[in-house]
Amino acid sequence: MSSQSPIGSLFTTIENKIATITFGHPSSNSFPRELLDRLTTEFSNLSSNELVSVIILRSEGTGAFCAGASFDELLAVSNENEGTQFFSGFAHLINAMRSCSKLIIGRIHGKAVGGGVGIAAACDYVLATKNASIKLSELAIGIGPFVIEPAVSRKIGKTAMSEMTLAAHEWKSADWAFSKGLYANTFETLEELDTTITDFSSKLSSYNPKALTEMKKIIWEGTEDWDTLLLKRAAISGELVLSDFTKNALNQFKK
Repeated sequence: MSSQSPIGSLFTTIENKIATITFGHPSSNSFPRELLDRLTTEFSNLSSNELVSVIILRSEGTGAFCAGASFDELLAVSNENEGTQFFSGFAHLINAMRSCSKLIIGRIHGKAVGGGVGIAAACDYVLATKNASIKLSELAIGIGPFVIEPAVSRKIGKTAMSEMTLAAHEWKSADWAFSKGLYANTFETLEELDTTITDFSSKLSSYNPKALTEMKKIIWEGTEDWDTLLLKRAAISGELVLSDFTKNALNQFKK
């Protein structure tokens, strides 16, 4: 299965009960709203696909894993409704990953910023390279990681999430992310990363699919309110993105 457009790419392959989703965008694998929606739909479709037991999520290239939200679309927001609708894209994606019946393995080959960190946190098991440093830069542009915060805090705890959020200009290393529980392991090379992901996903896919589905439910217990919580958080970001502070900061980041 594949889906392409001028604002990003999305490909899915299925082999031996393992679905591999690959997303990409010319701007450091960032997410315009349409690409977010397509990825959300893909998780929903794979959730009910009986030929799939495990999903691997990865992005294109050897640079950044994901630069988060599209700055161009953020700058184009002209009212609160548009802002809320944009940020609700991340809310819907995280909820689709949370409610997907299949276990999701995240392959994080490079840096992740903002929403990219949220996507990594919404995976059930994450493997990364030593180059996969992370940053929550939202405060620096006048908003905050409101939508992704529940997913990030669930993985690394409120204290570590707060440390990342308040140090908005500071990169945290892959080893830091491993020590806090975001990454299950880190590797020196892409080859080591991919070998481990292949072995691990093959083992998982050989297990009883019903047991995997039940385990997924247990992993995400206590998050049932996220369907409404994340949309409320999107409204906060949707309002803040209209501020002069944010508009000026986004323009500075683009230079």
